[in-house]
Amino acid sequence: FKARFETTQGNFDIEAKREWSPEGVDRLYQLIESEFYTDIAIYRVVPNFVAQFGIHNDTILNTSWSKYKVDDEPTLEKNYKGSISFARGGPKSRTTQIFINLKDNNRLDELDYSGVKGFPVVAKVTEGMDNIMKFYGGYGDKLGFKQDSIQKRGNDFIKRKYPKVDFIYKAYILK
Repeated sequence: FKARFETTQGNFDIEAKREWSPEGVDRLYQLIESEFYTDIAIYRVVPNFVAQFGIHNDTILNTSWSKYKVDDEPTLEKNYKGSISFARGGPKSRTTQIFINLKDNNRLDELDYSGVKGFPVVAKVTEGMDNIMKFYGGYGDKLGFKQDSIQKRGNDFIKRKYPKVDFIYKAYILK
């Protein structure tokens, strides 16, 4: 499937293929189709590494989706610049957070992290990578360590304390 993300820096389009990560691609489709990625902060932009998002402003929605974890899968596609993978913190921990590789991150293909090997690619950016590269990266990994605060306080916390963070206005499937 193909999808478009409308952001504060302009649009980007993606293409996802089930053969890369069937369970991951199915989850991504469900999240986009259900409008989960609406008014979502791109809260973790580490220059020359990744741009990460997927914490919703609605804590109930976050809690609901987090109950349905995606099974681990092998990494079949490389984590090249513009490829998209789910973030995870251990076995069967992929839920709603995804990241876009801002450079070739091939070490993520084999990285053994918390007992799981690799970060399976679920999609690739087909247009708009120039807009992605404009996402504000001045906070670096700082908000990556404040995910609990984002989960509890939502976008208000981000907008008040980190006003330069970029946002996804909405994402939708392209017909």
